[in-house]
Amino acid sequence: MRSRTLLVAAGLTAALATAGCAPADDDTTATPAVSSGSAACDQANLKTVAAGKLTIATDEPVYEPWFKDNKPESGEGFESAVAYAVATKLGYSKDQVVWTRVTFNNAIAPGKKTFDFDVNEFSITDERKQAVDFSAPYYDVTQTVIALKTSKIAGAKSVADLKGAKLGAQVGTTSYRSITEVVKPTAQPQVYNNNDDAKKALQNGQIDGLVVDLPTAFYITGAEITDAQIVGQLPQPSGTPEQFGLVLDKGSSLTTCVSQAVDTLRTDGTFKTLTDKWLSSVQGAPTLT
Repeated sequence: MRSRTLLVAAGLTAALATAGCAPADDDTTATPAVSSGSAACDQANLKTVAAGKLTIATDEPVYEPWFKDNKPESGEGFESAVAYAVATKLGYSKDQVVWTRVTFNNAIAPGKKTFDFDVNEFSITDERKQAVDFSAPYYDVTQTVIALKTSKIAGAKSVADLKGAKLGAQVGTTSYRSITEVVKPTAQPQVYNNNDDAKKALQNGQIDGLVVDLPTAFYITGAEITDAQIVGQLPQPSGTPEQFGLVLDKGSSLTTCVSQAVDTLRTDGTFKTLTDKWLSSVQGAPTLT
């Protein structure tokens, strides 16, 4: 959605309740650290915020299925598991990882960062690249409209069916961009500081529909607002796949090594394993034409 998709809701809820992916899990520790062909990506040569530590940032709060119980340090949830997998590839053990909280907008704003990388469903965009670096992508995503089952748009089949709807999304996200660039509704879109505020607005009938990324849509409709449903996935704003990347300081000396770690984890099947484990139901949502 931020941008910032799954069995049906019940299946997702069960998967989230029973799955466990600790930082020391085989998913993240079975493979050796990155080898770049030189010593540049050796842990001892990485210029991190704190020597001998890897400082990873995310928002406050964070949500399932990306993180479990707002505890990024647990290693549970897709993005927590991804973060520890990258850390392991870079040569850092669990006790060498330090978590810090940075709001979504501050993480992608210009200026020196207090973290080595931030994981928070950041969609990679050219505009954001002017202020920060991105790693190679670790997840492909689509934006999705959800609505109460009683909403006037609950039966929408096309983007055109949403033209008269009042839609909402979290500020600064590609979810909001999808509203303004894809749907282009006649009503002014509503913007919220975080998804909790946006969900309350949906429940209170202040908006007709909420736009979030697909995995989040399945979790909200399956575990949080059970009288809501997925209306459908939106086409990509630019016609190219939307992808999540880790955020780093602009010009960070870590960007190349972090990207190499991400590429290796994608190629060796680790991300597929983590996707199957934490986002196992991200299939089956209708696409709005």
